[in-house]
Amino acid sequence: MARGILCLLAVGFALFLWQYNQVDKTDLVGTEGRTFEKAQVVSILRDNLQEDGNRYGDQQVELYIKTGELAGQTVEATSPNGNLFGAVCYPGRDVIAIVSVSGDNHVVTVYSPDRILAVVGFVAAFLLILCLIGGKNGAKSALGLIFTFICIFFLMIPMIYRGVSPFLSAVLITLVTTLVTMYLIGGFSAKTLCSVLGTVAGVVLAGVSAWLFGAAADIGGYNVSNIEDLIFIGQNTQVNIGELLFAGILISALGAVMDVAMSISSTITEIYSQNPSLTRVQLFRSGISVGKDMMGTMSNTLVLAFAGGSLSLLVLNYAYDLSMNQVINSSSICIEIMQGISGSIGVVMTVPIVSVLASIFVPQWHRRGTKDEVLPEDSQVPPIPEELEKKEEI
Repeated sequence: MARGILCLLAVGFALFLWQYNQVDKTDLVGTEGRTFEKAQVVSILRDNLQEDGNRYGDQQVELYIKTGELAGQTVEATSPNGNLFGAVCYPGRDVIAIVSVSGDNHVVTVYSPDRILAVVGFVAAFLLILCLIGGKNGAKSALGLIFTFICIFFLMIPMIYRGVSPFLSAVLITLVTTLVTMYLIGGFSAKTLCSVLGTVAGVVLAGVSAWLFGAAADIGGYNVSNIEDLIFIGQNTQVNIGELLFAGILISALGAVMDVAMSISSTITEIYSQNPSLTRVQLFRSGISVGKDMMGTMSNTLVLAFAGGSLSLLVLNYAYDLSMNQVINSSSICIEIMQGISGSIGVVMTVPIVSVLASIFVPQWHRRGTKDEVLPEDSQVPPIPEELEKKEEI
């Protein structure tokens, strides 16, 4: 019965997403007659490899077009010599080509190597490793991860495009994805409830702390590096540009906060299942004790993730020998600091929140006769005989 209801909910949610993504987008750039198609290099008509081993200028190549209006035809194309666009072509290489057609005329340019197989293969390998090592729980985690990405790309982004507040959209996505992910991992249990509430609270606190830092440092969504493009989008659509930065901080902190919340909740549930005589204060202290060890590692995870993402910027600042006043007061560096610290604040605050919630709900859940599945069925702790319980009470 329960599985049938879940299947109906999944189908209903999929239909809702399909309908919600039927959006008439504003034409920001004219793309009529221009498509990106799969192609394969047939031959090199003019190479750009020089005697010194470097490449200058463009390559002239012949491409066999596999998809689109010119599918099945062999055409001449240009492959730019750039780090962001173009590709070093050789016969047999699969590429993505920009095909611009106007009447009987067409212009073809190599956009990039065809990376689709590499991307799909890498993702599939990750999911396979997750399932093989994690077993049933690993498969559930993979489903939760897929669901999260579906919600971000097919629910959150369309919501923002339709004019919904990015911050509120991020909070909603946090709630929905946390509910589904935690349910897949922990089932319907006290630890799931505490994990969900703790995750949402921690992520919101991360967003609030980022907003407070932004207000104090005069940093907002209009201080990002690609603000010119975003302003153009904001002027022609309903997107609220100013909140995108803080919404992104919520999403980036979600994974770490979710990890801490489930770990603390599961620990307290496990401890109580082993020793139901523990008081709520003792359970709370156990959660805090475990959380103290997690705070440092998870905070490092967030700070290092943001530092790694901005490593090229840090190297540029170092190479140009910029003064500390210039570096600290630059918008880009302040944003990186804001992201790392606010996410860490969310992680740290999640520990006491989940500890309090778990110390309250877990004992109540057990007293009602509902057992959390914290151990495999064949390794459950046997019930204590009534005679021993009476002796312990004496």
